[in-house]
Amino acid sequence: MACGDPESTPGEASPLVVEEAPSGVAPPLPTARPSGLPALTAETPSAAPPPPVKRCPPEMVLVAQRLCVDRYEATLVVDKSGAQLSPYYPPERAKASYLMKLWQSKQGTGTEIEKTMALPVLPEWQKEPFEPRAVSKKGVVPQAYASAKDATLACKNAGKRLCSKDEWRQACRGEQDRDFPYGDKYQDGKCNIVRELHPGVVLWADPSINHTDPRFNLVPGKKGPLLRVTGATPSCASEWEGDAVYDMNGNVDEWIDDPEGTFLGGFYARGKKDGCQSSVENHVFSYADYSTGVRCCKDATAPR
Repeated sequence: MACGDPESTPGEASPLVVEEAPSGVAPPLPTARPSGLPALTAETPSAAPPPPVKRCPPEMVLVAQRLCVDRYEATLVVDKSGAQLSPYYPPERAKASYLMKLWQSKQGTGTEIEKTMALPVLPEWQKEPFEPRAVSKKGVVPQAYASAKDATLACKNAGKRLCSKDEWRQACRGEQDRDFPYGDKYQDGKCNIVRELHPGVVLWADPSINHTDPRFNLVPGKKGPLLRVTGATPSCASEWEGDAVYDMNGNVDEWIDDPEGTFLGGFYARGKKDGCQSSVENHVFSYADYSTGVRCCKDATAPR
């Protein structure tokens, strides 16, 4: 036994011994554990709480736990009064009034069908100053004749925004990340696209002219209306966690947030079979015709 070491009784635990450390040097760890004290153990950090589930407004679908997307293509209303705007005219007072007068003057100069087809009524309140607001609901005719400027304002007034290209395509592909809302390969009739008729041919014998004619989306096809009401094609559903976004391929094209002017998804008479990749990028932000519609996005939020 070294000189100065305390004696220990056989069978008893050695007392805690801490050697005195030189100045400026951390003392060594204890060389023994005092009798009756629990063993030293590393603390296990507690598991982090799961992140809160994010939420969307009831008319929107939660996509990838971060984004809200309108369940249906938008119909537009007057922002302050809620009065329904005609989906067959631009959602802007001056343009709508101008086109109504223009097509009244041209009526009766096309095909035999065009000569007998009446122009849709332009509501009186659409002839007064207003701002549009986007509404997403089932069973209504979706807005067409909207420019990207119209779509941006309508979404803003709804407390939403236009989707980016990546957001839109992710929503279209569904949680299974497929090229079409319903699968990996094109299937005829699953979405309202590549229809049997073009309204320009029916009314004007030419698919390349008169695209602001407010009667285009009233032309019927052999399999029902060319333009369908929202949610009328249940097989064209981009599924997300037991919910779905409808008609992201076909029915009407949908503007996205691109100042150069881009709309995605295709419309009912477009002959492209590229599903969620369908894109038209050769029109300016102010362009509008019978095929251009609106769908809004919004960042998902955690519940308060």
